[in-house]
Parts: sequence; structure tokens; C-alpha cells
Amino acid sequence: MSSAIEFVLATLVTLASSALLVTRLEKVGARLGFTQAILGLTTALAANAPEITSAITAMARGQREVGIGVVLGSNVFNLAALLGLGALVAGRIDLHRRVVLFAGSVSLWIALASVGTATSLVPIGLSLTLALLVFVPYVVLSAWPHLPRRLGVPKKARTWMRLAIREEEAETVGAIHPSPGDWRDAIWSGVALVFVVLASIVMEHTASSMGARLGWSNIVIGGVVLAGVTSLPNAVAAVYFSARGRASVVLSEALNSNNLNALLGFMIPAAILGLHHSTSPDLVVAGFYLGLTVVALTLTYLGRGVSRATGSILIAGYVVFVLVVAL
Repeated sequence: MSSAIEFVLATLVTLASSALLVTRLEKVGARLGFTQAILGLTTALAANAPEITSAITAMARGQREVGIGVVLGSNVFNLAALLGLGALVAGRIDLHRRVVLFAGSVSLWIALASVGTATSLVPIGLSLTLALLVFVPYVVLSAWPHLPRRLGVPKKARTWMRLAIREEEAETVGAIHPSPGDWRDAIWSGVALVFVVLASIVMEHTASSMGARLGWSNIVIGGVVLAGVTSLPNAVAAVYFSARGRASVVLSEALNSNNLNALLGFMIPAAILGLHHSTSPDLVVAGFYLGLTVVALTLTYLGRGVSRATGSILIAGYVVFVLVVAL
């Protein structure tokens, strides 16, 4: 009973701290002149601290299924909660096709690399290298859009990328923007992040204890329970940005949250700690991560955004994932 009470209290603290974190980060981003993609990436990095920490801890303890379940299960949850729930709350998330293709191609590439690692089909060193070769330039380009010209990138490619970034910014026209923050907002962001991490640690501990007492498998504890509770900060941020009409930030946060989970919580620790042979639960979680990524990007591209129908499909896909893992 005490574990259940601790879990509920920690969840409430996480939700409140996440709301404070995202509002203050938005103000800091406005002060520093962040692009929409970088604001989404920064929010994702801060909100991903709980699942990355728990995944690394589990893998270091030799609990491979729990570790892989947390990060890749969180990625499945993110697609449903960040894009799906965000669309249901906002009514619709409008996106230019070029924006979806720009960010989505990176996310799909990293999902493929993650699946290659999880299934042991591709050596971890090669998977990680291929993922970083795409992700690092994407981050640099999102932060410094004019850099390709200095590096001698062909004009046609420069024009396409410049238009994609310009359309990202254009999608915030009519959105609610905050006033630029100051050093106090940066401090509050740090304080909120500390509370998010601490409360998430309590949630992870109590959820694991309750799951073990109930006889749940490692993949259920990691891929469903811990993946869901540690992703709450991201869900809060996505709903907040969706309600304010900041479509490109929502897309960036959702996809980059998954990118960072895969890189920092899975592939890099796997390269350092080493991985044994893959198991059936690993294949299930990795397969749903890749499959739902393909579905989300395809429907978003064709529909020029995430409609309520698309959001409902993504949420239904997550429900199927939970049932398959549980059974």
C-alpha cells in the first residue's frame, strides 16, 4: 500500500515539475533565439533524463530486457502520447511536408539503427556510427541554418534545407509565444529538472517493486510500466506546445526524444557495456518502435500534419503494443 501511495505522490510531483520545466525552458529559448527544432531538442533532452538514467542503470546491472524496454518502450509511448495525444488536445497539428521529411528521415534512420542493434543484425559499433553520422549534422544544421553554404554544400541541397527550416519557423505564425526569459527562468528550469529526475527515480523504484511482487516480467516492467512513467515529462511538454499551436516544436520534441533515447539510453551504453544475444521481447519492442515510427511519419506526411484520426491511430497502436507485451 505504501508503495502505491509513494508512486501516486511521485507522479504528481513529476507532472507539476514537468509543467514548470517546459514553461521556463520556453522562455529561456525565446531569450537565446532558439529555432523551433532546437527548442524541441532541448526540451526532449531535459525531459528524457529519467528514462535515459533508468535504462543505463538497468543495463549496467545486467538487466538487458528492462534497459531496452525502458528506452524503446518509451519511444513507442512517445509517438502515441506526444503526437497522438497532442493532436487530440489541439484538434490538429499542421505541418509542412518538407518539415516532416527533414526531421522524419533522421528519426527513421536512427530507428533502423536501433532495431539493427536490438536484433543483433548489425554490430553495435557500426549502428552507432551510422546513427551519429546523420544525427549530429541534423542538430548542427538546425542550430546554424547558414552553415552549409560555408561548407560548400551544393546550392540545390542548401535551398531545400533552408526552406525546410524556414517552414519550421513559419508554422509558429499565430501560435502563442512567451516573453523572453532571464537568468531566473534558467535557474527555475534547473530546479524543476532536479525534481523531475528525483520524482522519476521514486516512480521507477516503486513501480519496479510493485511489478516484482505481482510477478510481472522484466519486459513488462521496463517496456510498459517504467517506459510510461518516465515519459510523463515529455507528454506534458508536448500537450503544452500543442495547445499553444507550436506544431514544429511538438514534432521536434517527439522525434528527438526518440532519437536521444536510442542514442544516449541504448546504443552508446550498449557499445560501452556490450550486449548479449537478442531475446524475443527485445524483438517485439524494437519492431513496434520501428513500425509505429513508419506509420506516424507516413500518415503525418500524407496528411500534412497530425489529425485527430491519425492521433487516434497512434494511440491505438500503443494499446496494441501494451497488449502484445503483456501477453
